[in-house]
Amino acid sequence: MKQWPPQEVRLTPGKRVLFLTKDLNLIRKQLYEGLNLRMEDLQVEDLLDDINTDVMTPAWVCFNHRPEDIALNAYAGLMQEGQRVFEERALLDGNFECIVSGFRKGTGSSRETAPQAERWCGIRLVIAASFAPIHERNNINLGQLMGDHAVLRRLQAGEGIPLAEFTQRFDPVTRLILESGGLFPFSKKLAAGELEVPANATEKRPMTMAEKIIAGKLVGSTGQSSYVKPGDAVLAQVDGGYSHEFTTAQVHEFLKNEFGADYRVKNPEKLAVFEDHLLYADGVPKMAPFADKIQTLRDLQKDFQKHTGVRDYSAQDGVSPGICHQVAREVFIDPGDLIQATDSHTCMGGGSNALTYGVGATEYAALISSGFTFVKVPESIRFELVGELQPGATAKDVILYILERYATKEMTLNRSMEFGGPGLASLSMDERATLCNMATECTARTGICEADQKTLAWLQQRRPEVDPETWRRAFIAPDVDADYDGGVHTIDLASIPPMVAHPGDPDRGIPSDPTNGAAIADLGEVPIDIAYGGSCTAGKEDDFAFYAQVVEEAVRHGRKVADGVQFFIQFGSTRVQNFARERGWLELFEKAGVEIINPGCGACIGCGPGVSDRAEQVTVSAINRNFQGRSGPGRLYLASPLTVAASAFAGHIVAYQPGMFAESKQKASV
Repeated sequence: MKQWPPQEVRLTPGKRVLFLTKDLNLIRKQLYEGLNLRMEDLQVEDLLDDINTDVMTPAWVCFNHRPEDIALNAYAGLMQEGQRVFEERALLDGNFECIVSGFRKGTGSSRETAPQAERWCGIRLVIAASFAPIHERNNINLGQLMGDHAVLRRLQAGEGIPLAEFTQRFDPVTRLILESGGLFPFSKKLAAGELEVPANATEKRPMTMAEKIIAGKLVGSTGQSSYVKPGDAVLAQVDGGYSHEFTTAQVHEFLKNEFGADYRVKNPEKLAVFEDHLLYADGVPKMAPFADKIQTLRDLQKDFQKHTGVRDYSAQDGVSPGICHQVAREVFIDPGDLIQATDSHTCMGGGSNALTYGVGATEYAALISSGFTFVKVPESIRFELVGELQPGATAKDVILYILERYATKEMTLNRSMEFGGPGLASLSMDERATLCNMATECTARTGICEADQKTLAWLQQRRPEVDPETWRRAFIAPDVDADYDGGVHTIDLASIPPMVAHPGDPDRGIPSDPTNGAAIADLGEVPIDIAYGGSCTAGKEDDFAFYAQVVEEAVRHGRKVADGVQFFIQFGSTRVQNFARERGWLELFEKAGVEIINPGCGACIGCGPGVSDRAEQVTVSAINRNFQGRSGPGRLYLASPLTVAASAFAGHIVAYQPGMFAESKQKASV
């Protein structure tokens, strides 16, 4: 197909279709033995579900910033008995134009390298039962056509399918983007006056928080309504954003290629670059072969920052100011903001009553050059929080509960997760950030919390120069009679026990057993090798208060980190580090045998202390996702900061209970 997309889509004679099957040997036969399958030979249940972007392009693949280099190692993270299913060039040399999988294609990180790897291997048709929202958007921005298994059956039967059938399920603007061949061709046609975006005409209606923020930032056509509803396709002003050294190089290259070497960006004072993801890569032996590529990414980010004048949060003398999501919420994310950044955990900013979510490098490059972005107004699901958490439970347990109870049923899929109710007032701002941070693990678009007096106090502490009334006017509250397509769900915080998620997926949560001391129901005794506390999810001030609470109690009763266990704690920012230092916690941690790490992403991204190096190792970690191989080859259980710290002293996974280290309870076990 020379022109993309064609008005009529057909499978190209001589080209192939690759089925990603749960039977990995069938994938091998397609790749290396020439096996050709048809959709009629398989059931949807035979296809892989929840293929995450770490599998499609593991972190080390992302050290390449040119898509054609990324393509060499497409699907390098799909493993079978410790061996790659896709060897280097396997997809690139397979002569495939269509790739097929099951449900929720592209979960996990927002990395655009995942669909780029497919596209630059010749894939232009992506077939799945459903797509994770950010991944779907990245496909759209790249001009990739997506369809379901029924469409594939027709194509394999020799039918030609009109382009409109691939685009008709989308809103008018998305259809224009796809039919233009992707976001950049669309933007150029729009700027040249070759396209016209229809004005939004939604009538007055009650709105959720996400809807209100979007409605307040509409740009474009005259006659634009000041109200929106789910599904509306609009252009909206973006208040700010950020990228990091994994993504900035691509943003820089895209902008130079599309707009020339003298390109400019809008609102640079509220844009930023961060050096956080690859900070510890230099000390990781498996990263040594990629040292030159990593340095290239750093150098290109510096070039971008100098060229654009955006905020600079580069490392100084090897020490980073912190993880982008944490620093951004500390410094420049304001209530009512629309913030977009090149990372799936951008949604963490929603704890500050802002609308924040991750986008790919293509979309980010387009929005920072124009000052606005395309938004399809998401549906919302509301969680009405009541009561207060029991001792030993945290917001991490609440979100693991939501993952297991709601996300597995796709009730949160591509929706804005709204948190409110009287129980929210019992949660600190850091705990609210935890809820919103892991909205992306729920395959939601984002999470957002209502604002209250705690929000105001937190903002005033960090930005004392701003008048309190200014903050109050910026607060966004949902209308009382707002409509929630995902429903309103009451969660009694007092009923949430400490949770642990099994290795492989954050939604595999199991609760603790209140009838059996610190036991985790159905888990059995799981000895651990590594306990890790850190990441954007668990490196905040309150998280360190949790670690200190457990460590102080353990030290008071003569306990140290269990023999054979390494307990790492990593700061989310220098502000958090100073907070801990001022309270004397660094000396406390050292006394207990805890290893402290300077701010950065660390083990969560597979770099630095806390990463397993053998398949038999077991980690209990407070990070946000536990996909196989993300933090080393071992098995990784997700848990709260309290559970992680308690397990480090017990030597196996246990839920924390106040007083558990007293002499009478030292034998409490799973």
